[in-house]
Amino acid sequence: MSALLSCTALQKSLGGRRLFNGLSLTLSRGDRAGLIGPNGSGKTTLLQILAGEERPDDGTSALRKGSRLAYVPQDSLFGPADTVESVLTAALAGQPLDDDEKRGIVQATLGRAGFESGDALATQLSGGWKKRLAIAAALAQAPDVMLLDEPTNHLDLDGILWLERALMTANACLVVTHDRYFLENVANRITEIDQTYPQGTFGVKGNYSAFLVRRQEFLEADSKQQNSLANKVRREVEWLQRGPKARTSKSRSRINSAGKLIDELAEATARGCKGSVRIDFTASDRKTKRLMEAEGLTKSFGDLRLFEDVAVTLSPGIRVGLVGSNGSGKTTLLRILQGQIAPDAGTVRRADGLRVVNFAQDRTAEIDPSMTLRRALCPDGDSVIFQDKAVHVASWAKRFLFRPEQLEMPMAQLSGGEKARVLIAGLMLQNADVLFLDEPTNDLDIPTLEVLEQNLLEFPGAVVLVSHDRYLLDRVATVVIGLGNERETGVFADYSQWETARRELPADKPPEKEKVQKASEAAKKKLSYLEQREFDGLEREILKSEEALEAFKREVESAASDAERLPDAYAKQQAAQQKVDGLYARWAELETKAQ
Repeated sequence: MSALLSCTALQKSLGGRRLFNGLSLTLSRGDRAGLIGPNGSGKTTLLQILAGEERPDDGTSALRKGSRLAYVPQDSLFGPADTVESVLTAALAGQPLDDDEKRGIVQATLGRAGFESGDALATQLSGGWKKRLAIAAALAQAPDVMLLDEPTNHLDLDGILWLERALMTANACLVVTHDRYFLENVANRITEIDQTYPQGTFGVKGNYSAFLVRRQEFLEADSKQQNSLANKVRREVEWLQRGPKARTSKSRSRINSAGKLIDELAEATARGCKGSVRIDFTASDRKTKRLMEAEGLTKSFGDLRLFEDVAVTLSPGIRVGLVGSNGSGKTTLLRILQGQIAPDAGTVRRADGLRVVNFAQDRTAEIDPSMTLRRALCPDGDSVIFQDKAVHVASWAKRFLFRPEQLEMPMAQLSGGEKARVLIAGLMLQNADVLFLDEPTNDLDIPTLEVLEQNLLEFPGAVVLVSHDRYLLDRVATVVIGLGNERETGVFADYSQWETARRELPADKPPEKEKVQKASEAAKKKLSYLEQREFDGLEREILKSEEALEAFKREVESAASDAERLPDAYAKQQAAQQKVDGLYARWAELETKAQ
């Protein structure tokens, strides 16, 4: 199969550090490739090179002639006057389409992406809907190749599922992501960039679970090869220590060969010395059985009720996952439990002297971009106090995989994952009874996620976690509290149970919209003329009303922090919900009559 996009022998250094050397990659039609690797390994830089926004130090990158490429970076910036529709229209600039064709594509894209109206200002959208807009603008171009950098960041579950469906029909895509369920569901190829591999990369055809199996096989084989090489080197060193004379060509050849083997072993050993972040939140020695108890928690903004009568009890070893769509009140509930804001009703009782650590969603805003890594890790002096022991800043930095030469580097030059590791380092210096973590997985690479998960499992205190990372929630949470509509709200044993519950529809509502059309066809000649006309038009009316409802939900989400806009937005959402419910009730009534 001919390649749509390829790169050969790419080399790139940044700040005197080699990111990759001799990297080659090919993307063909039908490929849905996942690109993974440690933070700072050059994944974003590689996408920028492939997109033509960055030049390699050496090597070539080529897009097949006549092919279209769309690139969605981690952070999409919109102008103050940009509307949803204008962003989608601008994405079609330069394509051989007339105005009517462009309008048709824009309207179709709005519907597929869940946007009811194109008039909303892009800058006023929530983070999740900004991400949707950027992805939708790329999809509207019908590209041959899509490059996406961390597209699931900020998306809620519905957004992630929408993206998964969209990419399943893409011509070809290369996605940088650390979402393991996403890689499992979408990817048919996985490539990892990591200098621990002999060629700097390791690729497998298949999804994430297939990649894990093949990687383990490779690492085991590589370990056996290193052991064999070490035995050869040991024998050659013993021979060299006996003082061979280099006068014969045979002796000289063996001496040269021994030197090459020693160099090869040193290189292999250096590659194998892959460090991992050491995360260890400092727990207090508190023996209290109940750290926090909340009852009847209710919170509204104007007429918008976020949640009602929520109860939470935190004891040592309890790990609560808070789940729900964007705007359902997860962060608000987290802030109430921390005492940052008050509930409208209900009580929160905390153990005396309770110590909490908070990992906020907007944590990177706390970082001064001009501050050096040294001062970010160690604000005063040259040492930090960790678990009652002084640790030099160089050793502390090494624990989080920072090299000594990075200590004087400004924070602005670090990747998102590296910045997140700096903030985790600060949290580890605080004693805690309860950890509050709001979207902790954003920007973290998979190895760091695995270490974080293990540390949360071993943390003796309580954990309250807000996340859309399905893998993390399934592994860590001992109980899940769902927020949102009637089906989503409640206490669940795990994330999978919550996801199943939210997909169950009321008995009077068909699970698939196609059933409306099927029922309409079956009902012909069994209803009066006027009833039949009404029944035939219900499918279109239901679809239209549901699209309007989704638009009002997004309006409520964007107005969540605006006390003046929120009541009106919520009232519109409620009216739209009542209309949808009424249409489905009428559909059920006519269907029953027709049978």
